Amino acid sequence: MMSTVKLAFSPAPVHVRTARLVGVAVARRAGVAEELLDEVRLAIGEACTRAVELHRQYGLPDLVQMEMSDDQSYTVRVIDRAPIEAGLGLTALPPDALANEWLTDEALTVGVGFALLAGFVDDLQVRPVEVGIGTEVRMVWPVGK
Repeated sequence: MMSTVKLAFSPAPVHVRTARLVGVAVARRAGVAEELLDEVRLAIGEACTRAVELHRQYGLPDLVQMEMSDDQSYTVRVIDRAPIEAGLGLTALPPDALANEWLTDEALTVGVGFALLAGFVDDLQVRPVEVGIGTEVRMVWPVGK
C-alpha cells in the first residue's frame, strides 16, 4: 500500500535538519536498505538546502515543499519557487566566466549542489514544476519489500 508524506517549511536553514530527519524516518519505514540511509540523508539535506538558499536569495516567503512516497520505490520531491533559470543553474555565462571569477556564490552553490546530488542519487531528475514558477528535484531509491 502506497503512502505519501508531505512536509512544507519556511525557507530557513534551521528547518533543513528536520526535513532530513523526517526523510530518513520515512525511508526506513518504506524499506530503503540501511546502507543507503546516509545517502538519503545527505541528498535530502542538499536538495532542501539548495531550495532554502534560492528562496532566501530571491526573498521568497513561499514554503519549501517536500513530498515522500513509497509506492514501488522511495521517491522524494523537493520543490522551490525560485525563477526557473536560477533553480536549474542556467544563468547564461560568458565562455571565460570561470577565468574572470564571474560566478556568484549562489551560482556555485546551485552547481555544486547538483554535482553532490548526482553523486548521492542514481535516479535524479531536475525539472520545472508543472504549475507556477519553480523547480522540482526528484530523487528515487529502491526499497526491499
